[in-house]
Amino acid sequence: MACVLLLRLLLLTALAAPSQGNRLGSTPRLRFSRFLDPSNVIFLRWDFDLEAEVITFELQVRTAGWVGLGVTHRYTNVGGDLVVGAVLPNGNVYFSDQHLVDEDTLEEDGSQDAELLGLTEDAVYTTMRFSRPFRSCDPHDLDITGDTVRVLAAYGLDDTLKMDQGRAFVKSIFLLQVVHPDDLDAPEDTIIHDLEITDFLIPEDDTTYACTFLPLPIVSKKHHIYKFEPKLMDHNETIVHHILVYACGNASVLPKGISDCYGADPAFSLCSQVIVGWAVGGTSYQFPDDVGVSIGTPLDPQWIRLEIHYSNFHNRPGLYDTSGIRMYYTARLRAHDMGVLQLGVFTFPIHFIPPRAESFLSYGLCKTEKFEEMNGAPVPDIQVYGYLLHTHLTGRALQAVQYRNGTQLRTICKDASYDFNLQETRDLPGRVEIKPGDELLVECHYQTLDRDSLTFGGPSTINEMCLIFLFYYPRNNISSCMGYPDIIYVAHELGEEVSDSMEGMMALNNVEWTPESIKKAEKACKEAQQMVIIKTID
Repeated sequence: MACVLLLRLLLLTALAAPSQGNRLGSTPRLRFSRFLDPSNVIFLRWDFDLEAEVITFELQVRTAGWVGLGVTHRYTNVGGDLVVGAVLPNGNVYFSDQHLVDEDTLEEDGSQDAELLGLTEDAVYTTMRFSRPFRSCDPHDLDITGDTVRVLAAYGLDDTLKMDQGRAFVKSIFLLQVVHPDDLDAPEDTIIHDLEITDFLIPEDDTTYACTFLPLPIVSKKHHIYKFEPKLMDHNETIVHHILVYACGNASVLPKGISDCYGADPAFSLCSQVIVGWAVGGTSYQFPDDVGVSIGTPLDPQWIRLEIHYSNFHNRPGLYDTSGIRMYYTARLRAHDMGVLQLGVFTFPIHFIPPRAESFLSYGLCKTEKFEEMNGAPVPDIQVYGYLLHTHLTGRALQAVQYRNGTQLRTICKDASYDFNLQETRDLPGRVEIKPGDELLVECHYQTLDRDSLTFGGPSTINEMCLIFLFYYPRNNISSCMGYPDIIYVAHELGEEVSDSMEGMMALNNVEWTPESIKKAEKACKEAQQMVIIKTID
């Protein structure tokens, strides 16, 4: 990115008019928008120019006081940047690029790198529009990147520029989105179908995986699902952790009712190929116009397994839930039938993260050389167009890297600033081709400074996962390709004598976890031979 320096005047003439459209004059439409606070007082619009590496924000706040918008850090607002503005009583406009020297004190930057495009006040709102470069020369300006960005918004009740923690909010946003839903086709013959668990009594346990089997729509000819969105009950939004829809093979004998997905009855864990998925922080997702989930042909699934993960950490009793996925489908066929490939570290029982780790990397390898054998038919090159990243609470970053013939080709997808509370399906800026024989390495970065014991892979939110779901076409029968390191080798490198994997996992509890042993474990996990597990639709 270029280092851009913009010098701006601090005091400008106000642009006053009663309506939003007039008071900012004729301004370009900003495609993206989001409320930034729980009470919907702060509304943000934004758009960007990838070629010029400039982003434009419009902040609208229900106040007659000053407003501010910027970017901040994961754990603290200290050092975060904040562009502030106000319409003064004399009609002049105050506008300044500042940063937080502590939680309550703002200081003006030596370099003013934000360009004011409009700043007005009416009877209800103060509205500020400005642009800034993705990356400036100012060390007090945090970069706008293709990762999750923690957006800081603040305001006052008058024009006195003073931070009040009760009126400062941070929201994680993926700012540089590739596609906006308004840019996509919405077929006129759209049909809606809901897949949901109805009136389910959520157990008081901290972790519940509830599964049921449901039929897909019965149609007389091929249709395509082109969009999905979560259906959540308002009072249960903080308890529903994720929802997955798995395709079932048409020869499967499926149980009835609702039960624990991974409990005493193994039938409730049948069906392993993800069709669509949602996780905390996500919203609706619409596939590109040339891609859809095929239903209605003999090769398509007729039934699905609906999996809902509930995290009831306060053990609240008497909670009933009706949640699921709403699907939109059409008879207007798209060019390609899509599939989902699950990559990452095989979750249980081998995955582990040491305690008190500032940083620990886990690796999961997928070797696609066996895809054709497992698929039962030739596997053509696949085109990846989207992805969903998933870890639990200690995850800090993820990436998937593609190798061919021992040479690294590219990073397929990544987020170096991952936030557990923002898990959404994202589009790639361009299609990525994967050929049979390629290797796909998933790397997950964790931090466990607040934990005194080992964190193991597992279903609970306090356990960990390292998963990336790739959305691709054309569809094949491979549902997942996961790897894990030879734990016997890892244990030996840590000075533990073991003869099998379970002994190796148990021996990890004997290790004195220091910064040195943590790095040794990470190095061993990276160098160990990877065991690869490939699953097909069942």
